[in-house]
Amino acid sequence: MSAAGCSALWLAFVLLLALALALALALSPPLAKAGGFSCSPGARPVVFNFGDSNSDTGGIAAAKGRHIALPEGRAFFHHPTGRFCDGRLIIDFLCESLNISYLSPYLKVLGSNYSNGVNFAIGGSKTLPRDVLFALHVQVQEFLFFKDRSLELINQGQETPIDAEGFQNALYTIDIGQNDINALLSNLPYDQVVAKFPPILAEIKYAVQILYDNGSRNFWIHGTGALGCLPQKLSIPRKNYSYLDQNGCLKTYNRAAVAFNAALGSLCDQLNVELKNATVVYTDLFAIKYDLVASHTKYGFDRPLMTCCGYGGPPYNYDLRRSCQSPNATVCTDGSKFVSWDGVHLTEAANAVAAAAILSSAYSRPKLKFYQFCKA
Repeated sequence: MSAAGCSALWLAFVLLLALALALALALSPPLAKAGGFSCSPGARPVVFNFGDSNSDTGGIAAAKGRHIALPEGRAFFHHPTGRFCDGRLIIDFLCESLNISYLSPYLKVLGSNYSNGVNFAIGGSKTLPRDVLFALHVQVQEFLFFKDRSLELINQGQETPIDAEGFQNALYTIDIGQNDINALLSNLPYDQVVAKFPPILAEIKYAVQILYDNGSRNFWIHGTGALGCLPQKLSIPRKNYSYLDQNGCLKTYNRAAVAFNAALGSLCDQLNVELKNATVVYTDLFAIKYDLVASHTKYGFDRPLMTCCGYGGPPYNYDLRRSCQSPNATVCTDGSKFVSWDGVHLTEAANAVAAAAILSSAYSRPKLKFYQFCKA
């Protein structure tokens, strides 16, 4: 079969799978507490986030003393904040929807505000190995330390940013797995990659279970994005163009992302049944992020597969040896025309579109509105 024929078949497969998932979301009955989150009347929204660089608001900079310089942060904060972006991340827009402050990193000593939650996400984090520094399990242990210490101080008569009710009412968000999948795809064929998903999913399940056992009841879990559309992956030398779909993305990487998300969505359904009085919302980030590329003109993006801040020029402007922080990196004039900021992470403009899709609830099940969390 010709490369064009293979590409057409792959596009048809993606569209059929997306249609099937959308139909399943539309026809599936409400799960668990689909009527709403568990939150005391009048309580203020509190969010605890766990994840990798997609939601890291400065954790890696604080933890490792990493000096992240401009142009990071140029579009909104106008100075570096430790985010791998020219501005706000998806988690920032979600916090804005709740009218709460942006989440401060757990390890950031100076200038942090924990009154509305804490961000435990660290760039580069994975689920496995579980005891490696900043893995998901370690992030959960950090949360438990933070909670135990807070309650200890409260019992001593001291004030803390978050009280016992705040921990109980809080929303616990998890966005992790991309680094696990990418690492597997770099070394193994597709079938072996998919076969290694169960241990990753088991870590996510274990994290939710530990949080639940410690009083958490509200969970919001993101699937992984369109890994095959990242300039970082597209810049890897390949034999021919048959590996690409009609939108120029790597088919194998995206197949793996879709398969992982299908399994993660099923896990969330299972947790909704198993965890009494808990609500677990799953959101399909693949569909959202793939649409940024497939429908880029609708959102005003000119270069859906080219890095805004990188090195090498067209078609991807990405060089593994020269990151956005390299002295000789080239930076686009207008990041709002690009989907990718640095080859791995989205621009603020793309994050805004993705966040709006999340807030629509069209890609989530149960179809709860994120911005309605803890609102009467």
